[in-house]
Amino acid sequence: MAMLDKTCKEFVEVLASSAPVPGGGGAAAFGGSIGMALCNMVGSLTVGKKKYADVEPEVKELLEKGYKVIAELQDLVSKDAEVFEPLSKAYGIPKDDPTRAEKLEACAKEACSVPLEIMRKAYEGIKITNRMAQIGSLLVISDAGCGVVFLKAALESGMLNVTINLGIIKDQAYTDSAREEMNRLLEDGRKIADETLALVISKL
Repeated sequence: MAMLDKTCKEFVEVLASSAPVPGGGGAAAFGGSIGMALCNMVGSLTVGKKKYADVEPEVKELLEKGYKVIAELQDLVSKDAEVFEPLSKAYGIPKDDPTRAEKLEACAKEACSVPLEIMRKAYEGIKITNRMAQIGSLLVISDAGCGVVFLKAALESGMLNVTINLGIIKDQAYTDSAREEMNRLLEDGRKIADETLALVISKL
């Protein structure tokens, strides 16, 4: 059964268990999709209101982008499980096996790629939510704030999962590139998320 085919209760139960997946990456992606959905709720409740007719075309564009991010983050819930399972098995390769290091590194790179993508999508969602908070309906503005908090959590959780996997990768060029992108997404994303939350609070 795919991760998101489980009920919410089942997902949380397996997350709390000793099962190797889902883990922090899957939870980050799922949380990010919830954050993006909250942003889209604001947009959905803005469209069709006379008071916001002048911004409706832009809100519709934001909604379209938001639905795409939701779908991509949901896909990453399962993708994270797919790439982590081989890594968890690679740790079990005997240390005297000459292929262990190579296999472990290959699996670690795969496992690293997904939380980095989660960070990219969370960052994209944060930017969308920032604009939605500027022009969306004041009646549900608090939900834009809730959404950006979830997305920031997804961004930071993604960083933790990237970092732990980078620790076992020896390819310096790869780790340098990944760290550079990770740090940029983290710095910019946190800044925009914090600005968005402050904006929402100022409108409450």
